[in-house]
Amino acid sequence: MLSTFNRLTLVARHLSRSPAALIGTRRCESSFSNRNLLINHPRKMYRIEERGAPNTLEHRIFFRDEFGPVSPFHDIPLFANQEQKVFNMVVEVPRWTNAKMEICKEEPLNPIKQDVKKGKLRFVANCFPHHGYIWNYGALPQTWENPNVVDERTGCKGDNDPIDVCEIGHRVAKRGDVLQVKVLGTIALIDEGETDWKVIAIDVNDPLAAELNNIEDVEKHMPGFMNATVEWFRIYKMPDGKPANEFAFNGAPKPHEFALEVIVEAHEHWKKMVAGQVDCHGVNSTCVSADGAPCKVPISEAQEIVKKSPELTDGPGLESEVDKWHYTHLQK
Repeated sequence: MLSTFNRLTLVARHLSRSPAALIGTRRCESSFSNRNLLINHPRKMYRIEERGAPNTLEHRIFFRDEFGPVSPFHDIPLFANQEQKVFNMVVEVPRWTNAKMEICKEEPLNPIKQDVKKGKLRFVANCFPHHGYIWNYGALPQTWENPNVVDERTGCKGDNDPIDVCEIGHRVAKRGDVLQVKVLGTIALIDEGETDWKVIAIDVNDPLAAELNNIEDVEKHMPGFMNATVEWFRIYKMPDGKPANEFAFNGAPKPHEFALEVIVEAHEHWKKMVAGQVDCHGVNSTCVSADGAPCKVPISEAQEIVKKSPELTDGPGLESEVDKWHYTHLQK
């Protein structure tokens, strides 16, 4: 059986042949200087194009590189650095915000849109003392938690989404940022009977990045943060009348190497899904450059997909209910 390192190396070689194997929005002059972590390969800059009115059902956030529209799910590469295991992360929800924004799996080019529940835009509740999301929250591109397969580690099938990431650095990111992150570990939420991995990571440019190399380092340098993270995921649906969420491993975080295994496996599942080799469960694989994808479209067609969404206009303000405190706590 291949070791984690060898498997990651093979994945890196595959990604290095892709024209999309470049890095994201912001220039990365790594703060890992004392550990020689360098982002030293060709760079691709991503930017967003908003369409429709914010805070409405029509609002969409599309992604572009220097040539035109791309899918943040399928075209942005998993790796930012092929040898040093630095990953790209697509920011869907900046820290302290409430709108539950996510990559839309069902639409062509997979723009970010706000989740909808019973016809209304979805916002996460402020469960005191937490306001909105307590990290920059997003996804690892080119990963897929396969709903066709039971994860032997959790005993549950995947949730049909890319792997979620909680980026714990000091900077509040912007929606649509493509960050380069260092993976520290993971926790395994069991969400309505499905495996929902939450990878814990830090921006490689963060001042603490050189000090954080595994999940136990988080408690050393950010005491209480992992406990707060587990509590947040346990209780965030309770204001909606749902029970507390459950976790595999009783909520205990798993280390760096474990998380890498999860990511590599999810990337392999994504490759099969985007190639049409397995039941995709409604995931739209329209993209521009992903290797092995039969649903690739030319840039001109991708432009037309974006233009089908209404142009950006001003949207309504948020209702005051979004800022309400909910005093939700687990029973002692």
